[in-house]
Amino acid sequence: MEINAIDLFCGVGGLTYGVQKAGINVVAGFDFESSCQFAYEHNNKAKFVHRNIKELKDDELLSYYPADTEIKIMIGCAPCQPFSAYSHRYKESESKREKMDLLDYFGKQIKLVKPDIVSMENVPQLVREPIFERFLETLTDEGYKFKYKIAFAPAYGVPQNRKRLLLLASKFGDISFEEELDQNSYPTVRDAIFNLPKIEAGQSDPLDPLHRSRKLSVLNLERIKNSKPGGTWRDWDESLLPNCYKKKSGASFGSVYGRLEWDKPSSTITTQFPGYGNGRFGHPEQNRALSLREGAILQSFPRSYQFIEDEKNYAVSKIAMQIGNAVPPKLGEVIGRSIIKHLEKVNVKK
Repeated sequence: MEINAIDLFCGVGGLTYGVQKAGINVVAGFDFESSCQFAYEHNNKAKFVHRNIKELKDDELLSYYPADTEIKIMIGCAPCQPFSAYSHRYKESESKREKMDLLDYFGKQIKLVKPDIVSMENVPQLVREPIFERFLETLTDEGYKFKYKIAFAPAYGVPQNRKRLLLLASKFGDISFEEELDQNSYPTVRDAIFNLPKIEAGQSDPLDPLHRSRKLSVLNLERIKNSKPGGTWRDWDESLLPNCYKKKSGASFGSVYGRLEWDKPSSTITTQFPGYGNGRFGHPEQNRALSLREGAILQSFPRSYQFIEDEKNYAVSKIAMQIGNAVPPKLGEVIGRSIIKHLEKVNVKK
């Protein structure tokens, strides 16, 4: 049975990588951001297509499925910043508002392609939005049985406290997710990054240019030296406090300038993780923020995953954005294995 998938909003390929590792062939990934092409194609056996989903022709996606495809799968994660908890707390930019209808365009492609299986990953806050209800209505109208859940990432092998909305839909009948890990088996920061070479703030590993940590100011270096794993800036001497944390209004920002703990999952890896002052992104014992490689591993990318073509000339912020926005590959594996198990259960053999 020839089973092929297409990944919409593929980014640098986290979802594709996981689904392929589970045993499903992904033929192409589509994304508006051309800078993702190197990482996507270098690490995955799939073609990167630089396209805006809003501009796809009605028959365009179908042309990428090989002629002998018997089971068509469509997967994807529409950019989620408009629905994130951060965007609900702060004023949204115009660019974010423009992305709010992308899930509708995902639904449009489902109507056109009529894939046998659909998978969608996004932020948990999406379930409260009208656009999600419209998406579910599309699936129902097109004859899919679906299931969705708010998944806690460590329960599926991702070593960070991240919650994600996962959805599976099938034309063949009821579909479900594989079993979660026992809480005692959740991966930790130690499991993920303990064995990486030690580096100092501002340095990089000569054997891995992605294992690079940003330089810290003299003040921030003193702050991290006084930070405890799992602690807060409240552990510091008052002379180290920024003025805003001396006020009542700063009391709620407890995880800013924090260190990770070795034997727990990390905090959520955002696009800002290389910055020590942007969250709990301090290394558990080295006096620096997380390196790009550490952030990628905590997102469950393998250590060998390559994000950069020019190892001597790249922007840390750009790669951090790609890593932070990626679907964790381990979640992709869960999706892929759940699909395969479902196809076996309904007697569709791979």
